[in-house]
Amino acid sequence: MDGNEFLAARFEENRTHLKAVAYRMLGSDSEAEDAVQEAWIRLGRSDGAAIDNLGGWLTTVVGRVCLDILRSRRSRREEPLETGAPDAHEPGRVLGPQPGADPEQQALIADSVGLALLVVLETLDPAERLAFVLHDMFAVPFDEIARIVDRTPAAARQLASRARRRVQGADPFPDPGAARRREVVDAFLAAARSGDFDALVAVLDPDVVARSQGAAGAASLVRGAANVARQALMFAPFARSAQFALVDGAPAVVSTGEGQHFSVMRFTIERGKVVELFVINDPGQLPGIDLILLND
Repeated sequence: MDGNEFLAARFEENRTHLKAVAYRMLGSDSEAEDAVQEAWIRLGRSDGAAIDNLGGWLTTVVGRVCLDILRSRRSRREEPLETGAPDAHEPGRVLGPQPGADPEQQALIADSVGLALLVVLETLDPAERLAFVLHDMFAVPFDEIARIVDRTPAAARQLASRARRRVQGADPFPDPGAARRREVVDAFLAAARSGDFDALVAVLDPDVVARSQGAAGAASLVRGAANVARQALMFAPFARSAQFALVDGAPAVVSTGEGQHFSVMRFTIERGKVVELFVINDPGQLPGIDLILLND
């Protein structure tokens, strides 16, 4: 296999991910495909051997292409999303799966965000939409997003935060995945409060990772369901006062002590299991995160 064939094979490994990013950014199957194709063209013009992280490089390129498309729409004062009909300004453009799409494409669209969220995303400023989609849906770091939108990482974080609040306030249909994630967090807290080791292990992915950040930069890392469950049992006194929250859009709990935020535990949940926990024990770090307390 020569260099071009190897690069093409690696591109194909990333195609589904890139299409998902572009579709969530644009809400259009055909435009998403165009954005992915443009990324392939730009890759062909670059020195592929010099790219250390091809997946990240391609995601950045697709993000920039989508940002240009969104800004072009805005300059034309388009209203591209319609519930079932092509846009008047763009003949043939239809939201969602299109007739004749192959099974893989149908599965991609079915697994994507719902119509209601796409409609809400269309109301966002292009830079806000990019920051929200890349960070909240694909966990792209803010320093990488900042380079795409030509802002500082702090400004990119604010873009995502503003978009997140608008989405949460405007989406008329609850996200069923959010309800399921809340159930997983509730199960974790119930097990921690009661000291039920087996119940804790049951809610954790076998390869779960727990990270913590304490005062003066002290950090720790624990791997494996049994090890994380044992650590979580020590969290029991704080679990009793825990309040559900969102941290950078992810489910979290906040434990309080003496009326102040004491610690924050953020959950990453996949397939109904906790795959990662991130705990901040230093109150001095809390002002730097996007924290939203939720009522029970």
